Amino acid sequence: MSKKIIIGITGSVAAFKSIQLISDLVKQGYQIEVMMSESATRFVTPVCIQSLTKRKVYVDTFDDENPAIITHVDIVKDADLFMVVPASAHTIAKLAYGMADNMLTSAFLAATCPKLIAPAMNVHMYENPITQKNMQLLKETGVVFVEPISGLLACGDTGNGKLADEDTLLEMIDYMLAPKTLSGKNILISAGPTQESLDPVRFITNHSSGKMGYALAKAAFQLGANVTLVSGPTHLKKPHGVNVIDVISANDMYHQIIQCVKEYDYMIMSAAVGDYACNEIADEKIKKLTDTLTLELHKNKDILLEIGKRRLASQVICGFAMETSNLIENAQMKLQKKNCDMIVANHLKTDGAGFQGDTNVVSILTPQEIADYQKMSKQELAYIILNQLAFEILNQMKKWEEQKC
Repeated sequence: MSKKIIIGITGSVAAFKSIQLISDLVKQGYQIEVMMSESATRFVTPVCIQSLTKRKVYVDTFDDENPAIITHVDIVKDADLFMVVPASAHTIAKLAYGMADNMLTSAFLAATCPKLIAPAMNVHMYENPITQKNMQLLKETGVVFVEPISGLLACGDTGNGKLADEDTLLEMIDYMLAPKTLSGKNILISAGPTQESLDPVRFITNHSSGKMGYALAKAAFQLGANVTLVSGPTHLKKPHGVNVIDVISANDMYHQIIQCVKEYDYMIMSAAVGDYACNEIADEKIKKLTDTLTLELHKNKDILLEIGKRRLASQVICGFAMETSNLIENAQMKLQKKNCDMIVANHLKTDGAGFQGDTNVVSILTPQEIADYQKMSKQELAYIILNQLAFEILNQMKKWEEQKC
């Protein structure tokens, strides 16, 4: 059965942006019910919204089609999410103090489902201590906010107040609807390539895009975890709700990870870390004065190996392997040598797998079994990996308890 989302639109100039959001949610199969404040109808017409949802749009509290049904109470009983987007300062104030003077505010007060608010207003209105206090009151009752972004506003001012972009809104909807199976867990993920400088212009790197690690970070956040992502250089958008630490070299990544290795329940090392770095980085650009160039390299520290040495009994560690030959054999050796609980082996030469793409083909190895997975999106695969890790941590906890006894 499709999820039911109540969308409340208020009198903000950003109301027009709700049209595309509603259209995309309908296309994704959600059941959408829309309520509008009277002010919102001056920016967007109910007829426009109804053409997308194929359902009545509610404005007036007393506009009940059936006298036997109190709409603002009945319509939210089976709702999975109540989202106010955009939310004006006026409506936020009313919601904070429980005022129920229109269909939207009455239904919000009657709803017992999770609630999400995306403010959009002038920067000075948003930063006003009164607005901030009202938002804090709502947060204390469990309401989640999608913070506005900074930019040029409709009024001509610049600052925080722009409605969050649609990708972020959709991510937060996924977050609100996802089961919080990783709630309270601290997860460290590494992602992307590293860059090893030769001179101020050039560097050694690899083809990693970071997409798998970023998909893992997004999925872990949506499942309720506290996520830290240590990322090498990528062009990817930072996942919402994730603490991202940017690094450049393998040595940078090593120090960022090793200093806090014991703080995490799960550690997922999906980064393609450079194996070697230059002994000396030239201060000036290396000139092409000869037909050949010899570089002297040294081996970088093995992050996954060091984590395996320092791990706590209660921690679960997942590494990644990518080989051009003997993938499973090498992945099994890595699993044992680096003291991991799980290795995700990437089938580089299989169609739909490898770097840069949005899909992957993998085998997941644990000490007990090898499971093969056909081509799927990296986002789908992220949930499979996290579910498998959750199973592994249960096994670790059992072993830990047995050792204590």
